[in-house]
Amino acid sequence: MRIVRADGYEAEDAMPYAALQRIGTSFRDHLPEIPDRQVAALRIAAGLDSGPPPDRFLVGLGMLSLFAAAGESEPIVCVVDDAHLLDAESLEVLAFVARRLKAESLALILATRPDERLERVTAGVARLELSGLDALSAVHLLNQFAAEPLDPYVAAQIARESVGNPLSLIDLGREVSARELTTSTLTPDPVPVGTRLEAHYRREVDALPRSARQWLRVAAVESSGDAVLIGEAAERLGLAVDAAEGAERFAAGRDTVRFRHPLVRSAVYNGMPSTERRRLHGVLRDVADENGHADVAVWHAAAAVVGTDESVAARMVQAADKTGGRGGTASRARLLARAADLTPDGPSRDGRLIEAAEAAASAGAAQLALEFLDRVDPTQIDPVSQGRVLSLRTLLALFVGDPDGVAGATATLLQAADLFHGIVPELEEHTLLRAFELALTAEWAMTGATLPELGQRLQDGAGSVLRRALAAHILSPYAESAPQIRAALQVLRDAPADELLAHVSLGVSLSIALWDERACIELLERMARAAREAGALRALDTALWVLSLAELVRGDALAAGRYVEQVRDLRQAIGYDAEQVVNASYLAWSGAPKAQVEAIAEATRTSGFGGAWTMAMTGLGIREIAEGHYRDAFDRFRPMVEQPFLQVTYQQLPEYIEAGVRSGHVEAVQDSAERLAMMAAVSGTPWVRGVSDRCAALLARDDAAEDLYRSAIKHLQESTALGDHGRAHLLYGEWLRRQRRRRQARDELRTALGIFERAGAAAFADRARRELEATGERVSHEAPSSGDGLTPQESAVAHLAAEGQTNAEIAAALFISAHTVDYHLRKVFRKLEVTSRRQLGERFVTP
Repeated sequence: MRIVRADGYEAEDAMPYAALQRIGTSFRDHLPEIPDRQVAALRIAAGLDSGPPPDRFLVGLGMLSLFAAAGESEPIVCVVDDAHLLDAESLEVLAFVARRLKAESLALILATRPDERLERVTAGVARLELSGLDALSAVHLLNQFAAEPLDPYVAAQIARESVGNPLSLIDLGREVSARELTTSTLTPDPVPVGTRLEAHYRREVDALPRSARQWLRVAAVESSGDAVLIGEAAERLGLAVDAAEGAERFAAGRDTVRFRHPLVRSAVYNGMPSTERRRLHGVLRDVADENGHADVAVWHAAAAVVGTDESVAARMVQAADKTGGRGGTASRARLLARAADLTPDGPSRDGRLIEAAEAAASAGAAQLALEFLDRVDPTQIDPVSQGRVLSLRTLLALFVGDPDGVAGATATLLQAADLFHGIVPELEEHTLLRAFELALTAEWAMTGATLPELGQRLQDGAGSVLRRALAAHILSPYAESAPQIRAALQVLRDAPADELLAHVSLGVSLSIALWDERACIELLERMARAAREAGALRALDTALWVLSLAELVRGDALAAGRYVEQVRDLRQAIGYDAEQVVNASYLAWSGAPKAQVEAIAEATRTSGFGGAWTMAMTGLGIREIAEGHYRDAFDRFRPMVEQPFLQVTYQQLPEYIEAGVRSGHVEAVQDSAERLAMMAAVSGTPWVRGVSDRCAALLARDDAAEDLYRSAIKHLQESTALGDHGRAHLLYGEWLRRQRRRRQARDELRTALGIFERAGAAAFADRARRELEATGERVSHEAPSSGDGLTPQESAVAHLAAEGQTNAEIAAALFISAHTVDYHLRKVFRKLEVTSRRQLGERFVTP
């Protein structure tokens, strides 16, 4: 067994991956055994190589792989003490590794004091809270180390005040006399044990020879414990060579100086005058600079300043830029905020606060970013900075769930775009595209701006192909906008992966507007692959979430459910509460109680997310159609269709038409059917042509309906819209039954049932069974079960293996180690009673 230790240090608070670098050094011989992309991420994070800043979760995956590779030869125990003092990036990576451990020969232990930040970052990691000793054991331990026996009352009082902390009891017994303990215990106000010990250590330190006392002060100021820096600083201060020897009972160490107890360092550091602390920080700044430790030097430089100092602030900014180049966004935010503190009031100070807020937002620290923005003086900043503040506030509104901020985000971004206009064209362009995306988020709940206003602003000026297409999508008739939308969609399909990640919503909007479901899924799958390769878990979370919605649009509830489970697993890896993964539309498809779905939808609506509400209502309406509640479905869809919202309404037209025809509202849906037929003629995709013919068949006389149903089936067979394909067979089968052509009806209804079962569309499958029974066929009403008993992660591993991916590729895709993939595959093979990946392919891959 190999034990690797690391400690957290206050001085490394803004040094990204400092602790991780110390840990990783122990395993560098195993770097050739992990994927090259992960090696590159680790080396850039450590500052060894230059390159694009890696996402911290890619660094985390690299560290997980490194631990797993090292564990092949012997079990690894990694112990990190004072974890609450770790730099933010190291702590997040170690928490990620801890959450993904499954089959690796690794035990990871983080020892910490109670700390709110650490508890938040390590959410989902198993924890053991150490309580104090019971009263009897505490008294026994205290007496064991006391120089002379203590009065039982005094010992019991000390045990209570120490909360049974063993280290405190041992130090009290060793360091404080019985008389002192008795005297302090009998005071009217009991003195906290920590305060009592710290005061005792301060008296002990003050009694040391001057050189030993001064050496301890240097060691306390250099919190990383670097023995070289401490030694050189002591020498520069003219301390005796043997000064450290006189302080050995309090602090010692060959390479790293450690204080025997944190309270000793606290007593030394807090016991010296502030002027002396700043003087020693200044000496250590110079020593660190001379030794090439720029990160340490800038920390000491800041601690040596009283008030503001632009030269030191500029050094902090340089350090922040260097930190950002290694992917340390959280540390960069801290450095920029400290630089702002050191900057005199004015535009420079506010600019640094804005940069700090942007870095904090990038790191996922929304509240911290808001705190930085609240410190900005809006009267001191230029128009571009004002626009950046507005843009950032819209992003943070989404993070913190601010209803007014979400609903008003498009209007806010239009203001920001106006501020960028004529000064920074690329920012204006980006902001306008983002304004469109957030209009989709709020949808009809949008406040402060209207769709036509957004369209007009997008149209103003030349703009890009994307911008012109979105303007046409909003302002122009479908026949005029479709060619521009098609051109913009092609631009996205040709775009590099990193650019594609910035336009998830745009890709979905444009492809669905053209009824091109293949392009929609293709773009989303490319985005998901790009996010996986970059280790960008938050971008991957978005892509998978939208994929789950896109699969519902295609009518494949099983595929949507798989993506929902992937999102849940991903959020567990990130440290989010996976139980909060609720897709109301998926719940509607899955048969959840109507009242439950409506309650969830209402909660999203009041949060400003009108788009999520519409998806949930659409899901409920489709289920009502499947269950034969056509009047309810018609009443649900009618207000949404009468208040149209771009491509969202396009998808509701077929549902509205079917519900209207079946509930006796034929006249009310005629215009919608004509609009759908026009879209089919303009777009021409198999999907829209199929649903248009299916709806036309519902409205047609019997002598024309059959050809339309057959045409619908033919077109939808060429599409990937599984649900609509099944529904075409279902409606045709129902029509055939009413024509008393039962044998042919059975064929269509069996086909429909098979499609619905494959898609997990339970309500439509039940309807197909009822129709089959009406033809005289005996049908089992038990829904088919996969019977495989696979967990969500086993299912994900199995599907990827069935597609031919290697263990390493699967590990990278699911952010687990190859060892965990192998562990899951062995369980999959056993549960499914298969022996090869080829057999998995036969089971899972649809021809």
